[in-house]
Order: sequence, then structure tokens, then C-alpha cells
Amino acid sequence: MPAKGKTQRNVGLARALSKLGYCSRSRAEELVRSGRVRINSIVRTNVEAPVHIGKDRLEVDGERILENQKIYLMLNKPRGVVTTASDERGRETIYDYFDKELEWVAPVGRLDKASEGLLLVTNDSEWGAQIAAPDSRIAKTYHVQIAAKLIDTELHKLETGITVADGDFLQVSSAKMLRHGERNCWVEITLEEGRNRHIRRMFEGLGIEVRRLIRVAIGDLQLGDLAKGAARKLDAADRLLLFKKTKPAS
Repeated sequence: MPAKGKTQRNVGLARALSKLGYCSRSRAEELVRSGRVRINSIVRTNVEAPVHIGKDRLEVDGERILENQKIYLMLNKPRGVVTTASDERGRETIYDYFDKELEWVAPVGRLDKASEGLLLVTNDSEWGAQIAAPDSRIAKTYHVQIAAKLIDTELHKLETGITVADGDFLQVSSAKMLRHGERNCWVEITLEEGRNRHIRRMFEGLGIEVRRLIRVAIGDLQLGDLAKGAARKLDAADRLLLFKKTKPAS
């Protein structure tokens, strides 16, 4: 229910279905355009048709859609698993690690196939968008194993930034050595705003191979000892940890 004193505003039909936790925004658009969605018993095919949530009656294939209970999970994503709901190449997806009875949920941001570690999953699309938005500046921490022993000047380059092969200028918030051997080391990298394959592209720019990349924290929410492939629910205290390292935009 809307908070006391606040008026629930109209939202577009596809967004309303997503906001209610029924399905993803893209799936909602497909349902609307195919004529399977009704507002107050009238079929609407315009994805932006206005809906007053809590007042208007929404139906998909004749079934009334009510707001689902909000679901907030963290998953320790294994390496080699993709974050899509289905994969045309038959690869294992994150949904193979959830109970088949779980209602629709979506990942918050992504970890590429070769990366592993902490991945947030929810049916609260607005919360997910808030976490993923670049201007939220929520720190994400990674432990990265590389096939080299970094020197201080290379760590400094990661923080001051480098121009990578495609011309993008990339930098990290912090980079520090965790441990090292003769030919490899583990580095802790923190990003507040990450682009596609951000860390991998930076190391490629330095001519260094990334062997493993594990996200170990988002804000102050730690992956901890959660087993690989396991998921657990986030309570209110967990969700607050996500914002503890948030910094205002300059």
C-alpha cells in the first residue's frame, strides 16, 4: 500500500506489471503487444497505457494480477553460469540454482559468464534499478587473480585510469595487493561505477591475463561463506548494508 499522505501516481502498463513483481519489463511489453493484458476488463496493446496501481484491475490471460510479496536474494554465482533466464546455446543459467516454485525474479546488474560471486536477485524492479543506477555510486568489491605479480606503479595506473583498446578511459576506485606468488597474485578492486567487462578490459590494457574474478561485496553486504551456487534471503538489515558505502555524486 502507498505510504500515508502519498498519492500513487499512474504508470505505464508494462512498467506496472513489472512493478507488481509479475514479470520483467521486456516480458510485460511482449504480453501487452500480443493482446493478453486487460485494464479494467478492456484489452490494451499500448505498453504505455496509464495504470493506477491499487485502483485499476489488471489481468493477464484472464487472471487478475495482484502485487507479489517482495523477494530479495543473494546468490553466489558459479563461474561458467550465465545470468539470462534462458540461453539459446543451452548453457547453465542462474535460474538452475533456484527453486522451480520461486516467483519471477531478475538479476540486479550482471556478472559475465566467466565471473563469479555475489549477485543480487529480486522481483522489486524499482529497488533493483536503484542499486544498479550509476548515480547510486554503490561500491562493488572484487577479488581478482591475475597471471602476473603487480608492482606499485601498475596498481597506481588502475586507480588513475588507462585508455583501453576501444578508446574508453577506465579507472577503479581502489586497487590493492592481497597476496602474491612468483607468477601470479590476488588483487582487491573496488568500483563505484562499472562498465561492461570493466576490470577485464583494464587488465587486458596492461597486457595481463585475468584468471579468476570474484565479486565479494556490494556496499557493505559481504558474500562471506555462502557456498558456491547457494542463495539466501536478504532481510532489512542486509539491504541497508548495500547503501553504507554510497557516496553522493560530485
